[in-house]
Amino acid sequence: MSDKNKESLLFEPMNQKLVFKRLITYTKPHIRWLTIAFVLLLLGTGAQILGPILVKIFIDDYLTPRIFDFQPLLWLGAGYLGLHFASVAITYVQLFLFQKIALQIIQQLRIDVFEKVQNLGLAFFDKFPTGGLVSRITNDTETIKDLYVSVLSNYVQNGMFLIGVFVAMFYLNVQLALFCLFILPILLILMQAYRRFSSKFYAEMSEKLSQLNAKISESIQGMTVIQIFRQEKRLRKEFEKINDEHQKAWLKSIKLDGLLLRPAVDFVSIMALVLVLSFFGITSFNSPVEIGVLYAFINYLDRFFEPVNQMMMRLSIFQQAIVSASRVFRLLDHDEIAPGQKGEGYPLIEKGEVEFRNVSFSYDGKHEVLKNISFTAKKGETIALVGHTGSGKSSIINLLMRFYPGVKGDILLDGVPIEKFTNEELRKKMGLVLQDPFLFVGTVEDNIRFYSHELTKEEIIHAAKFVHAESFIKNLPEGYDAKIGERGSTLSSGQRQLLSFARTIALNPSILVLDEATANVDTETEGEIQKALEKMRLGRTTIAIAHRLSTIQDADQILVLHQGEIVERGNHQELIKQGGLYHKMYLLQQGDPEEIEQVTTSEFA
Repeated sequence: MSDKNKESLLFEPMNQKLVFKRLITYTKPHIRWLTIAFVLLLLGTGAQILGPILVKIFIDDYLTPRIFDFQPLLWLGAGYLGLHFASVAITYVQLFLFQKIALQIIQQLRIDVFEKVQNLGLAFFDKFPTGGLVSRITNDTETIKDLYVSVLSNYVQNGMFLIGVFVAMFYLNVQLALFCLFILPILLILMQAYRRFSSKFYAEMSEKLSQLNAKISESIQGMTVIQIFRQEKRLRKEFEKINDEHQKAWLKSIKLDGLLLRPAVDFVSIMALVLVLSFFGITSFNSPVEIGVLYAFINYLDRFFEPVNQMMMRLSIFQQAIVSASRVFRLLDHDEIAPGQKGEGYPLIEKGEVEFRNVSFSYDGKHEVLKNISFTAKKGETIALVGHTGSGKSSIINLLMRFYPGVKGDILLDGVPIEKFTNEELRKKMGLVLQDPFLFVGTVEDNIRFYSHELTKEEIIHAAKFVHAESFIKNLPEGYDAKIGERGSTLSSGQRQLLSFARTIALNPSILVLDEATANVDTETEGEIQKALEKMRLGRTTIAIAHRLSTIQDADQILVLHQGEIVERGNHQELIKQGGLYHKMYLLQQGDPEEIEQVTTSEFA
């Protein structure tokens, strides 16, 4: 299946019946307390149903014949009040149980969704916006919570109550109760019509809400660029357009609610009342009408349509929840997970030797970004990757870290194919430092300890000293306990990079991967980092991407990439003597005007 088809499947609505059945399966771990809640629900419903029966007995057996025996009336009154108070108490307990179970279910569902997102491959995040994913974990699960909390329990309670009402109606008058049964098909038709039309509107609303979240997330992350280029108005118009589309979808659903929910049910209830009164009116010509039965029927009709109204009004919440659940389950079922171990056994990375054998790779399955890449990096060696933007340097790093599937050729670690290693072993033995380091909200110590919570304070301090980060850490107001803002916003770019170095060194990896790791460090700090890197590389295999050639002149081997291929290889001196692409790049960075003019007029430019 193509990536485009996978993407469309993620947004395609699922069968509503299947979605509902799947939501119900989440109740299985709570079956014991659900059973207790259902028993209480039956008792509470019975208490509510018996109330009008007692009133009917009072009217027909005591009030109409004017029999006022104190003791029977006392028992009737006490029974009526007792049923009312019992109903209130039981309803409270069962509603509490239902909602407690609902919250536990939604808590588990959110954990499932978050865990799924954590295990998706990076190829997935390349295609889908972050805001949309956040919307599914937060907005969509919150909507599903409303289903469990305020819809299902309400539907079960009112459904049982409606059954009880019909039982009581049949007890009072079978013929009239049969007439009233015709109300049910009408209500079911209304509900089905509402579900059919509303599902389209709610699906559109959910999608527009995801787009709103994506636009907000993107704007906040790029706020510096937006303000520098004064694009606030353009972004506002884009946001306003999506917001208007979301509002239009809401208005469509509101119009539908206004037509098919309460007004339609009220009309049916009036027709039912007319039917009951007409029945008793016609019957009164031939036989006397029992006032108590008339009261009870009208009371039951009122009690019948009130829960129906509640159910209809919650139908919109139900429909929104089904649409949201469809989106969440599509995400849970998405099969684009991160590459994992293939085969049995638990091989270990001991030396850290890396070998690429005729490796080719394409992100989209059509255009190869790497073509027949082959090289070997032995323990203690440093392999540098250089080349212009888009030449394939980062792709080599991504494949070495096993971020993407679909690799052609072989990647070996200590002579063992990379797919045979567990993710845990790979992540323990590989340390990655990115050009743009990502720090998490917390303290300095938390970020250095991020890879392993088993690190001691002494090991954390040692890692910081190793990369010359301790000097600036000590100058922070709270030292290692200093708070770090989102993405490390409270630190300079150089300080963030130093912390990412310390975080990697604390892991003590066998293979060190550097993606232009000194790009955001000032010249003075870079000198200290280079000294630290020399110590870090001792006994380790190092793969380094570099744009500044001065930082990798001492590499054991330099691979020059161009359009996904290795076009030159050798150490710094060898490549300079060749006078090829590396030599031209070196001259450009040296800044000799005459040499630069010659280079820029060549084919290479």
